[in-house]
Amino acid sequence: MPNVYAVIMAGGVGSRFWPRSTEKTPKQLLEIVNRGTMIQNTVERISSLIEPSKILVVTNKLHKPAVVKQLSQVPAENIIVEPIGRNTAPCIGLAAMFIRRMDPDAVMVVLPADHLINDQEEFRRILSLSIWVAYESGKLITIGIHPSRPETGYGYIQVVDEDDGTNPYFDRGVFKVKTFAEKPNRETAHRFLASGDFLWNSGMFIWKVDTILREIASSLPGLSAELEKIGGAIGTDRVNQAIETGYRMIRGISIDYGVMEKAHEVYVLRGEFGWSDVGSWDEVYRISGKDADGNSVSGKAVLHGTKNTLVHSGDKIVAAVDVEDLIIIAADNAILVCRRGESQDVKEIVDYLRRKQMTEYL
Repeated sequence: MPNVYAVIMAGGVGSRFWPRSTEKTPKQLLEIVNRGTMIQNTVERISSLIEPSKILVVTNKLHKPAVVKQLSQVPAENIIVEPIGRNTAPCIGLAAMFIRRMDPDAVMVVLPADHLINDQEEFRRILSLSIWVAYESGKLITIGIHPSRPETGYGYIQVVDEDDGTNPYFDRGVFKVKTFAEKPNRETAHRFLASGDFLWNSGMFIWKVDTILREIASSLPGLSAELEKIGGAIGTDRVNQAIETGYRMIRGISIDYGVMEKAHEVYVLRGEFGWSDVGSWDEVYRISGKDADGNSVSGKAVLHGTKNTLVHSGDKIVAAVDVEDLIIIAADNAILVCRRGESQDVKEIVDYLRRKQMTEYL
C-alpha cells in the first residue's frame, strides 16, 4: 500500500449557515448534525486508514487556533494557513507542495471538512479502492454520489457506464468520466437524473501528489509557478512569507474548473454511503430526525400547532405557535426565520450585512 496523506479543506465560512456559522466560528467548527464538530467527524472517519501525523488541514489564520484545539491528535505543524481564500485549486496545490517534500510518491486524499457520511465502513472501502487505483494508474480519481433527487445545488459528473475495453478497473466499479457539468437548472437536473449516468460531484479527490502537480502545471501554469516558489521555501523560516507573497499573485479558481474539466482521463467511483454536503439549513432538516408533526428540534423549544419546522435554539428557548414549513435558527445576537425551501438565500442576508458593514453580526 502506498504512503497516504489526507488533506482536509477547512477554509470556508459557511455563509448559508448564518447565524450559527460566522466568520469566527464557521460551519466546519460547529456541531450541526452529529456529536462532535464537522471537522472532528471528518478526521475521525479516516483515522483507521490514515494516521493523524499524515493528516494536513488547510485553513486561515483566524480559524487556526480553533482547528488546533479541536484536532488535538493532528500535529500543529500540519495545520497550513492560507493568507486569503483563493478557492480549491490553490488550496490543494499548496498542500501538495508540503506533501511532496515529505514523500514525492505519496497518494493524496482531499476531503472537505464539512460533509456528513452515515455508512462510514462503506466510505472507507471506497476510499481504500480509490487510493489503490490512484497509485497504480497515476490518474486523477474522484468520488461521485448516486443522485437521489434532481438537485440543482450540486455539480454533476457524467460517467462511461459501459465497458469500452479501455478501462482496466471497470469490473471493480471504477468508471471513466465522460464530462463534468456545472450546477444545472431544474429541468436539466431532471434530465440528468433520468439518464442514469450522472452522479453528484462530491468534491472528494484522490491522486498521487506528482500527478496533481503535473496536471496543475499543464492546466494552470501561473498557479504552478507560484506554488514552485513556495515549495522552495518549505522547511525554512521563509515559508510563511513565501506563501503570503505567492497568494498575492495567485488567481482564485476551483480544482473542478481549473484542472478536472481539462484533464484527459479521470476516473470516478460511485459513492453510496449516506453522503450529504450539509450545504444549507434545508439539508439539515432533510437529514434530521423528526417528530410526529414533522418538526426537527435542536435545543429548547415550545411548539404549539407547529408542523414541518426546523428549530435550532442555541442557548435560547424558541416558541412557535400555529406555523408550518419554517426554519428558525437562534444564535447569540441574531435570529433567522425563513420558509423551508428558501434557505439557500440566507447567503443574501450575509452579503447585505457585509455591504452595510454590520460586521458584529457576521
